[in-house]
Amino acid sequence: MEDTEQFDELRDVSNIQNASNTDNGLDSHDVPEGDENPAVPADQEARKKGWHEPTPFNYESFADKANQDWASAAIRYEWKVEWNDEFGDVGPRNEELEKQLFEGDLIPRAGMRLKELNNPPLVTCESEEDIDAVAEWDDAGLHPVMRENVKLCLYDKPTTIQAFTVPAVYRGKDVIGSGKTGAFLIPILSKLMGKAKKLAAARPNPNDEFQQVVRAEPLVLVVCPTRELATQIFDEARRLCYRSMLRPCVAYGGAPARFQREELQKGCDILIGTPGRIIDFMGQPHLLSLRRVKYTVIDEADELLQSDWEEEFKKIMSGGDMNEDDDHRYMMFSATFNKECRKLARTYLALDHIRVRIGRPGSSHLNVQHDVHYVEDSLKKQALYDLLLSMVPIRTLIFVNRQDMVDFVDDFLYNKGLPSTSIHGGRTQREREDAIRSFRSAKCPIMVATGLSARGLDIVNVMHVINYDLPKVAHGGITEYIHRIGRTARIGNEGIATSFYNSRDEDIAPDLVKILIECKQRVPDFLDEFRPTEDAITFDDDTDQDDNSDNEDNEDNEDNEDNEDNAVHSADENAEDDPWSAFKPKKDVDEEDAGGSNSAGPTPDW
Repeated sequence: MEDTEQFDELRDVSNIQNASNTDNGLDSHDVPEGDENPAVPADQEARKKGWHEPTPFNYESFADKANQDWASAAIRYEWKVEWNDEFGDVGPRNEELEKQLFEGDLIPRAGMRLKELNNPPLVTCESEEDIDAVAEWDDAGLHPVMRENVKLCLYDKPTTIQAFTVPAVYRGKDVIGSGKTGAFLIPILSKLMGKAKKLAAARPNPNDEFQQVVRAEPLVLVVCPTRELATQIFDEARRLCYRSMLRPCVAYGGAPARFQREELQKGCDILIGTPGRIIDFMGQPHLLSLRRVKYTVIDEADELLQSDWEEEFKKIMSGGDMNEDDDHRYMMFSATFNKECRKLARTYLALDHIRVRIGRPGSSHLNVQHDVHYVEDSLKKQALYDLLLSMVPIRTLIFVNRQDMVDFVDDFLYNKGLPSTSIHGGRTQREREDAIRSFRSAKCPIMVATGLSARGLDIVNVMHVINYDLPKVAHGGITEYIHRIGRTARIGNEGIATSFYNSRDEDIAPDLVKILIECKQRVPDFLDEFRPTEDAITFDDDTDQDDNSDNEDNEDNEDNEDNEDNAVHSADENAEDDPWSAFKPKKDVDEEDAGGSNSAGPTPDW
């Protein structure tokens, strides 16, 4: 049965007994912890419910250091120097690689409800000039190679964020927004494809027996907070760079630096990485130079703008020999972006940058069914087991708050006969990559994780996210919750988010209730005391029009706020002729009152 066909069944069986009917939680947990039904061994019960046998951990594969399949060494399209005269800017097809990159069952695909997510009333574009959104890829002015690669990826139409970022990038604008990797990779790589021969650094001929190594001088730098997200963006770049002269590389900690150095020395046009390893390579001028960088992209930017990342972030943004020319564009993307982070972000962005918001940043979307159950800590293990067996076997991601609890819950599920794996920051990089591969391939369709896996992870058909522990306000709170449940219902698919709640979670309860109300979900009786009055339901993280009011250097505060009101546009549901017209910024913003010169920039390539 296809996952999309299973969802109605999941919706029915997921409504396990609400804890509000008891004093202690779920009715099925009246059996003392540890008691088993001797008539049905745990592993047989799991088999009976459709879960396959758990896979023992293969320690021997980790002992073979000569045969380690690091994500950074994944095969990519290699441009040959001798092709330049024969093929121009478009290389010949490689059918074997094409099949690997584009035809795998594990590549995320758009779901049935993508059209709802692309509904124009969800969009707000904050800009000081017209941005003509593109409704079809054929209207986007993409390079022929990129247009073909987008087809191979089965991206039928631009998503809402892509509809605005593509023309914004082509117009040479800095961008801040939310959305999938394609929102920045597609327009950036497309714009570079026709200029790669002119802009890219020299690289060795891979057919040369005595090939010399070169210094990596990327045109694009993509920085993200986690290793898993870095390798995921790298995979997308491998697809989108297919048959072009552009060569992507990835650099992240935990994996041998030697392997990554060797890849960089073969030539690098797009460098994706985590801050630590990038800074390490920046300290080796013979290995890496940023002097050619035309685009710097910060993914999950609000995470990297936090205080514990700030030092590394500043080193990357201003250190080394970074290209600081006027044509250097900066882009920042994240599903959540509070005002403090946006203020800091704007210190790196041009004054006339464009901000595209899908819905309210920090909100969830309606494709996720939220279920919250009251479960005491002592009953969580059994509640988790009962929940998993009450549903058809599906790919499930379970979040806990501590590394030791990851191991504890994983061991419990494995010993119950369930095919689980786990991941957290205390594991070696080889173990982390093995866990992701096992989860992605459904070899282990249940994965227990800390918040390490909450951001950006895009794995096909994750239909259920379980908050075994709700995040604490001191460690991310509702922002962390939004990122966690965002691992399901990706690109128009549907999913379920189940959370175990008890009195220890009262700090997050008010924000959790607001999210449930906003998403038109049922608020359980035990959370009624946190239900705000109708006029008290307010959300932070709205437009940027109020952010500049705190700028002490701005003497004309009130005038600027009025003018910024003209630059922020919400949806007009009655727009008939042009469904995007409600989101096109007005042209009557005075340049001087808006805070300086706002040139329209270069003419779009198309």
